[in-house]
Amino acid sequence: MKWDEFSDWGRRIADWTQDYHQTVGERPVRANTEPGDILNALPATPPEGGTGMEAIFADFEEIVMPGITHWQHPRFFAYFNSNAAAPSVLAEFLASAIAPQCMLWQTSPAATEMETRMMDWLRQALDLPSEFQGVIQDSASSATLAAVLTMREKALNWQGNQQGLFAQKPLRIYCSSEVHTSVDRAIWVAGIGQQNLVRVPIKGDWRGMDPAALRAAIEADLAAGLQPAGVILCVGGTGTGATDPVEDCLQIAQEYGLYSHVDAAWAGSAMICPEYRHYWPGIEGADSIVFNPHKWLGVQFDCSAHFLKNPDDLVQTLAISPEYLKTHGKDGIINYSEWSVPLGRRFRALKIWFLIRTYGLEGLRARLRNHITWSNQLHEKLKLEPDFEIITPPMWSLWTFRYAPKGATDLDDLNLRLVNAINDDGRIYLTQTRVDGDLVIRFQAGQFETTEDDVMMAHTVITEIARGLS
Repeated sequence: MKWDEFSDWGRRIADWTQDYHQTVGERPVRANTEPGDILNALPATPPEGGTGMEAIFADFEEIVMPGITHWQHPRFFAYFNSNAAAPSVLAEFLASAIAPQCMLWQTSPAATEMETRMMDWLRQALDLPSEFQGVIQDSASSATLAAVLTMREKALNWQGNQQGLFAQKPLRIYCSSEVHTSVDRAIWVAGIGQQNLVRVPIKGDWRGMDPAALRAAIEADLAAGLQPAGVILCVGGTGTGATDPVEDCLQIAQEYGLYSHVDAAWAGSAMICPEYRHYWPGIEGADSIVFNPHKWLGVQFDCSAHFLKNPDDLVQTLAISPEYLKTHGKDGIINYSEWSVPLGRRFRALKIWFLIRTYGLEGLRARLRNHITWSNQLHEKLKLEPDFEIITPPMWSLWTFRYAPKGATDLDDLNLRLVNAINDDGRIYLTQTRVDGDLVIRFQAGQFETTEDDVMMAHTVITEIARGLS
């Protein structure tokens, strides 16, 4: 393709995109293909000659689209939504068109300085203290890995990168059983080892870490000659929205000199609404915090906001500055490649800028409040159904339930069949989880364009399909 052909195809794809978002609700939410369908539709060998865009785009619609699960569907109630608000999509288009590599200030000053400003906008939106500074990571998993690496280095007096973990006391990281599995992976990658990830018991409706049990675990490890290194807290866990008692746990971490990281990947977006900040009292005591604007806030994936009370700890953990990466003659600049594991960086801040300027914080708050209100209304409606049990109460817009008709003997099997039947039906999309060993069904509302009618439709679909099961 020559660049003088680009604008025609750009307009055509823009029109297709607009139509897709306006009509996606008419499609089944989940892809209905079988394993191998897409693979077998693609030639096994690459073409020797070029192909025109007309044929490529036709194949895109015929081969690719049937295999897409529609995350932008207004009745996507599974996982956590990965949203793509219209201004964010446009910003992503521009960032792709410019295609800058934003690893250093000098490789794109606008990207670095906009990232600094946008992270401060988000800090203000969450009402975090001004001492917090931020960096955009690709995902919360990367932010958690960065936090675990910092825990490791601080606990080893900054010698881990040089000396490795050989002949060192085993390092211990503390979390509840409700944290995301990205914590486990970070422990693996950091070389700390799965057996040194200490699962602290939970208690209460919020299914949060028991502070007394946290203290006891730290004391037991000290007595055994082990080296406590950090605490990872959860605010809005993936399974049930589990939320640790932030203030109490952070006080314990501070008392023992442990680095603390708060994973609020999904629920952190809700903290732009002052009425939900009671879920993380004392958050100002954390050393690092992460939330994903690419989930509930509407920013195009990928875009994860990582806040640090003392960025120097992270930079000391990750920074490598060979001569070819140095910027000479400029003082006081930030090179965000020293704040993240990858060296290469995309221009993600542009998406935040477009989104916040388009809707304003109050426009974004209104969407979040609607999702929470409508989800709670659905919860109350399903709660009245005689054959259904609410398993965990609403945490923001997330709650869990199961179908438990009288006489049913294997509720795990019944509810797995129910969630599969619902998803095969195509009108809505749900996922399952386990609560205290039992298989249950999750519901959460968070798609950027969902409506009250979309959420309420879930009641019809759930009850209709449940009572049609044998």
